[in-house]
Amino acid sequence: MKRFTGPALPLLIVLAMTATGCGAVGDRRGSSVTVTASPEETTPPAGPETTPPGTPSPRGGLVAGRYQPLWPFSTPGEAMAWREAHRRDGREAWHLDARRTALAFTRDFLRFTEIDRVAESVRQGDHARVHVAYQAEEGPRLLVAAVVHLVRYGSGEDAPWEVVGTDDTSFSLTRPRYGATVRSPLTVGGRITGVDESVKVQVLRPGSTTPVGESCCVGAGGTGSPWSARVSFKAPPGRTLTVVASTGGHVATVERFAVTGVNVPAS
Repeated sequence: MKRFTGPALPLLIVLAMTATGCGAVGDRRGSSVTVTASPEETTPPAGPETTPPGTPSPRGGLVAGRYQPLWPFSTPGEAMAWREAHRRDGREAWHLDARRTALAFTRDFLRFTEIDRVAESVRQGDHARVHVAYQAEEGPRLLVAAVVHLVRYGSGEDAPWEVVGTDDTSFSLTRPRYGATVRSPLTVGGRITGVDESVKVQVLRPGSTTPVGESCCVGAGGTGSPWSARVSFKAPPGRTLTVVASTGGHVATVERFAVTGVNVPAS
């Protein structure tokens, strides 16, 4: 997971200001935002991309030369194969929509089926940050669970969107370092703001929604308090894995989540 320093930071500040108890010890939900219609994707003025780069993947094929390819493609070859097929018959056009890709990642890969809305989407060139959310129990509010960072995998308008991580909010995943080469067992950790939180950690591999490792659950709470867990996993060598931490149980099964990308050594 990458610390949020990009151009969408003012938007998160607005969301935090409108949240009910957001950022306080008593905060039990994701960020809250009032939505009366599906918002359009916005494009802010160009600015520098300051997200720290990842280290080279043992499988090669970093996205834009620096980001871990988490989903839906694992290699440039997979992305190019889809582009060629799409040019022939228009298949799976959702790869060209950052919002739809972020929701498919959340629902289909992570299996967080309650998180099925987009509260906001901010695009800057080949980068997009999609605020995925779930419906509040009452009223039109959407509660933001995570800010998913996507990058075009390749150049051109028909290059597909690829999930490369999430941005830090009131729930962060900072260990292991983004792009690190790891072995089992793995220590996972970060910081959290909330009350009576229960953190679950899963390790996922490309092409499968069945975790290759899982740890549940770690109690946490406070304001910016550290949390950590230890998880064992089994994965083929030379793969990029997605580590996902989630917490919830107050108003939804999963209320906040964070992901990062790591690599298994080739041998």
